[in-house]
Amino acid sequence: MKGRTLSKVLCYIILAVILLFLLFPIYWMLATSFKNNMEAYMYPPTFFPNETTVDAYISLFTVNNQFFVYYINNFIVSGITAIICTLFAVFTGYALARFHFKWTVIMSGILLSTQMFPIVSRMISLYSLMSKVHLINTMPGLILAISAAQLPFCAMLMSSFFASVPKELEEAAYVDGAGRGTILFKIITPLVKPGMLAVGIYAFLMTWDDYLHAATLIQTDGLRTLSIGIALRYLGELSYDWSLINAISVIGTIPMVLVFFFFQKYMIKGLVAGAVKG
Repeated sequence: MKGRTLSKVLCYIILAVILLFLLFPIYWMLATSFKNNMEAYMYPPTFFPNETTVDAYISLFTVNNQFFVYYINNFIVSGITAIICTLFAVFTGYALARFHFKWTVIMSGILLSTQMFPIVSRMISLYSLMSKVHLINTMPGLILAISAAQLPFCAMLMSSFFASVPKELEEAAYVDGAGRGTILFKIITPLVKPGMLAVGIYAFLMTWDDYLHAATLIQTDGLRTLSIGIALRYLGELSYDWSLINAISVIGTIPMVLVFFFFQKYMIKGLVAGAVKG
């Protein structure tokens, strides 16, 4: 009995240490945003602000409000990309799960192989392709490029949800005279809503933090998204305004926190549902 109690206490201590390790960067970002810039550079660093100030947030909303242009652009790009990836993942995932022909394995292997190579390895060819179709320095071009990068994984993830739906449901619908479109949209798709939500959240989160695509394809300041906008406007060559940068990071993190807070259980439910077949 004592051994079990001791092991539980030890387990909780380890979990608390891991949680502290993971949450400390968030705390440090929040604490630094309420310091003045001199205190942010102080050595040794202060773990609590000596003089709490909101000057960085006031500056962000008044002087440095170009940040909100990047913020809105990020929402537009992330939201549209999530919708595109979810829509195409439904069709691709359903085809992979239901249509078994001799090329299915090869196509699945090609989709998986796209995840083996780093994004930077295809930036030159992507830039050349986008330039030929006149989509450089445009928001539609950025959305299409990011969607193409994320769609293979989204499709494979979505196929696992469709594979978990019994084929007998489709066969019964065929007997009743339903067509392929009716079966997909009115019978099968409602059963995989957790998977669609998981795919949409994944695409949104990955797009929100995208840097390389925006840095490569966008040159106009008014079209930049959050990551590249912050890097080029607020990070200087010789010195940084760490209080302002951390205030920007806090504001930029809020949507991600809200997404996890409200949709975490649905995303976990969707991922678990797609892991079991039959």
